[in-house]
Amino acid sequence: MDRIVGCIDGSGRGVTEKQQVAPPAPGQVQVEVSASLISPGTELGRVAGMRQAPKPDNGARPFGYACAGHVSAVGDGVDPTMVGARVACMGASYAQHASINNVPVNLTALIPDQISDEEGAFAHLAATALHAIRRAAPVPGENAMVAGLGLVGQMAAQFVQSCGGHALGVDRMSMRVELARTCGIERVVDASQDDPVAMAADFTSGWGMDYGIIAFGGNGTPAFEQIVETLKVSADGHQMGRVVIVGGARIEHGFASALGNVDVRSASRTGPGYHDEAYEHGQEYPRGFVEWPTRRNLDESLRAIVLGRLRVKPLITHQFPLSRIGDAIDELVERPDQALGVVLQPGA
Repeated sequence: MDRIVGCIDGSGRGVTEKQQVAPPAPGQVQVEVSASLISPGTELGRVAGMRQAPKPDNGARPFGYACAGHVSAVGDGVDPTMVGARVACMGASYAQHASINNVPVNLTALIPDQISDEEGAFAHLAATALHAIRRAAPVPGENAMVAGLGLVGQMAAQFVQSCGGHALGVDRMSMRVELARTCGIERVVDASQDDPVAMAADFTSGWGMDYGIIAFGGNGTPAFEQIVETLKVSADGHQMGRVVIVGGARIEHGFASALGNVDVRSASRTGPGYHDEAYEHGQEYPRGFVEWPTRRNLDESLRAIVLGRLRVKPLITHQFPLSRIGDAIDELVERPDQALGVVLQPGA
């Protein structure tokens, strides 16, 4: 059996290739893909550099890690009743931008009838945002600043509010700011025009932020310092609160007295289980000891969409057939101020 798969070539351009696809291995399901979501930061972060220094002799490489479709076959050890089910899929090297993917069963989640496959394709990045919120350990009524309103940041800000908190989103791109407003974020700051620190003081009525989330890659030092400046301050003058880093940011900052009593926490991927091959292929962790593994976070993210607590439809700015993957990548790389959620549709 053949599949069509989207790739990035040595010049940083999107192309498609035809490949043979094997039957699903034990613990895997084979999925006929109807929608996949491009993650602009993680998947395309190096593309601009590749275009400036092209290496056309380098082979094209498949990419992608978030898709949705229906199960057409299952490997040994997988419940055969999954055949025909609609599933959200995740995982680098598994949930690629392709017409057919073989995906480990615990990197899939059943898509509820109330939502579309395009919405289901957001499950991986939604679970990433949800895991970041779990790392922040929010309390109802707390104030949080979310720096970076890409896909993960947008959903993290929504999860702040669904946990009973107050979210202030910050970005420098007006399109992303407007999308956050459309999705119901309580306060949004265009950092190219307004001072987030001053806005945070007003937003919290002088109480200060309880925690912040950095949801972008690259140089995160200015955003980190900005968040720290907005955090609540104890009577002895020390900053207090939490900063969660979910994007691939690089941060340089002093600790001890230079940082006060601020907890810095890294949020890695989608929660326990991702990259544990045994878990991915069906082995479960003991419930009670591991309460929020990756698959449960996927399920919870989809449930949040059904309940209206997580809005992802407004985040879809473009849809392309898989055959036009080159145009889709160009849109994100060359016009990042106009594109965010780009969905590919193999069957279109």
